[in-house]
Amino acid sequence: MLDLNGKWVLITGASRGIGRLSALFMAEQGCNLILHSRTKEGTKSLLDEVQSKGIVAFSVAAELSDMDEVEAMLKTIDESGAQVDIVLNNAGLQIAYRTDYLATPVDDYEKSFLINTMAPMKICYHFLPKMIERGFGRIVNTTSGIALEAEQAGYSASKAALNKVTVDLGYKLNGTDVILSLADPGWCRTDLGGPNAPNAPESTIPGIVVGAFVNDGKSGRLFGAQDFNGMTLEDAVTKAESYPSPYNKN
Repeated sequence: MLDLNGKWVLITGASRGIGRLSALFMAEQGCNLILHSRTKEGTKSLLDEVQSKGIVAFSVAAELSDMDEVEAMLKTIDESGAQVDIVLNNAGLQIAYRTDYLATPVDDYEKSFLINTMAPMKICYHFLPKMIERGFGRIVNTTSGIALEAEQAGYSASKAALNKVTVDLGYKLNGTDVILSLADPGWCRTDLGGPNAPNAPESTIPGIVVGAFVNDGKSGRLFGAQDFNGMTLEDAVTKAESYPSPYNKN
């Protein structure tokens, strides 16, 4: 299994829920962390907790619907000198559940695409050239399995777009040691998923981050986190590496 000890990991949406759990898990693997939330206050307690584990970490802030703020965040990371080896694009926004789905406002799409598609891809495009130059990198974009629900059209469409650009971009890098993956946490009891969801946030570990540990050169795969629930990281990686490539089906 790939050893990520000492690697730098950027985690968006790290202040709570699955992002926070991912940060704690990656800290246990010895990774250094860059913790994103809308404000630095949002990750203050998490920063203290992961630093107590002996790893190096710092916080950054950006409203992901504002591309100027995203650009400023990326500049801050560059100026820190941290070499970002892994990106976990966890942050996401579900605007609303539109019972009257034929009255879905255009604003649902605009906000959803900014946060769920444009911001994560801007982050990908920023760090990928450096990863390619060094010959190593992992990017895991968090998606959603929501389907056939016109009530959540803005959210599901923005995640479908994220899937498309991730798979297409991964095709360009397939066979290298810069690997792009997708991760679907399933319906979880988070601020986004609500209290009636069937799965605890903890059930997403290790599946939500398994794409960071695969070491077989295959990009573009979608890992359903619930399929790895209860597994050790080692077993999860073995299972993940058995998933076929979307490009050549092997």
